[in-house]
Order: sequence, then C-alpha cells, then structure tokens
Amino acid sequence: MSNPPVILTIFTLSIFSCSIFIFSVVTETDPFLPAVATWYGDPAGAGSDGGACGYGDDVRNPPFSAMVSAGNDNIFKGGKGCGACYQVICKEKAACSEIPITVTITDECPGSCGNGAPFHFDLSGTAFGALAKPGQADLLRGAGILNVGYKRVPCNYPQTTVTFKIDQGSNPYYFSCVIEFENGEGDLNSVELRTTGSDQWLQMKQSWGANWKIELPPQIKPPFSIRLTTLDSKKTLVADNVIPVDWAPGKSYRSLVNF
Repeated sequence: MSNPPVILTIFTLSIFSCSIFIFSVVTETDPFLPAVATWYGDPAGAGSDGGACGYGDDVRNPPFSAMVSAGNDNIFKGGKGCGACYQVICKEKAACSEIPITVTITDECPGSCGNGAPFHFDLSGTAFGALAKPGQADLLRGAGILNVGYKRVPCNYPQTTVTFKIDQGSNPYYFSCVIEFENGEGDLNSVELRTTGSDQWLQMKQSWGANWKIELPPQIKPPFSIRLTTLDSKKTLVADNVIPVDWAPGKSYRSLVNF
C-alpha cells in the first residue's frame, strides 16, 4: 500500500545573511474534526473589527483581509490561541462550496458561545460567506449556524514579517505591545526582551490577547531585541533590535524575520 501524499511547508527564518529552514509536514489525508460555526458583525465585515486579541484595524487589511474568527474557550485559550490558523469546511448545506477556507483567530467567543459545542468558530461575515458557492454567500449566512469540519494549519503570510505594535500606554518605564503576523504555529507561549549589549533576557507577561507587557528597570534602555517562543513546539525566534532608540507609543515596528 502506497504512502499518502504529503505537502512540505517550508518556513524560513532570515537574520541578515543567515537562514534556518524548518520543515513542517502536513498530509493531505489529515482529517477534519467536527465543530460549529456562526458569524457576527457586518455580512461583509471582519467580525468585531478588532477583537479580544488586540489586532485592531489590522483584521480588515492584508494579510488578515477579514478572513478571521473568534473562538470559544478551547480555541481562544485565554488569549494564548491568538494568531493560530485553522482550515474550516462546510458540506451540510446545498450552498456550501465544500472547499476549505483558512482563518486566523483574532477574537474571543465567550461564555455559552456555541451552545456547549467543544469547538466553536464565530467567523467574520466575510469568512462565513467564503464557505459558500459563488453567488450564494448571503443564502449561507442566512442559515446562521453550521456544522463544519476544522483542522489546525500553519499560518502563511507571504512577504510579511513579525510586527510589534506599541500600546498607547507605554513609556520609558513600562513597555507593552501587540505581536502579530507570526508564520507557522501563529500563537505564542512566551515573549522576552533584551537591551543591546546585555545577555540577559527579561520575561514579558501576557497582558491580554496578543498583548505582552513588562515593567522596565531604569538601566534597560532601547534599542530592544525581542525573543518569541511558540506555544506547542517551543520554537524560538529573535527579532534583533526591532524596537529602536526613538520608539514611540502607537507606532508599529516590523522585524526582519518570521517563523
């Protein structure tokens, strides 16, 4: 009996002239697991146009492009699930295209979301409509709730690097940022900060969603490097000197790297 075909997904970490290649194997026969899907917000919108992960207006724009979802407790994971990517497919309605879509978790569907279903995706109106055959998005949205299949997949944001969006409340003694656009697993287990010339990494704390914070000791001055560790595989990535000397609240800083 022949082995099932495989798809090799290659993630490249580039730091100046050095590259590290990480291979992730996903078989075409990986099963879709049962879940429930609903939608919220505007029919052609991006859900809450922000959400509990803190990505804000970025959910409407590339690379998210409104293909986003809120998740219940088993998906949102108290904010640790922010940034994870899933394929979702529907087959139960005649309007379903039976072609999977890919969404990023950007919001929380709290409390009794899903009427007790173990896994519930509260999709943006745009994402829910994308489950439909051409011209039948409004018909499918009219169903309100669907039984769907889902599976975890690597995030893939071509030509996009990890970005750090500085919180408006940050100052020389308190640093807080939202971290977004991580390829691969997409979600984070820990974030650390280091000042230039030091070999000591300082642990940041998850504030809420994809927002991480740290009280800055007086001797810690920018520029800052930030080290990210993924939630499941514990892979690490260092964004060297990504926060410049003249950093400012409300600004976003793109790194040179991604998972």
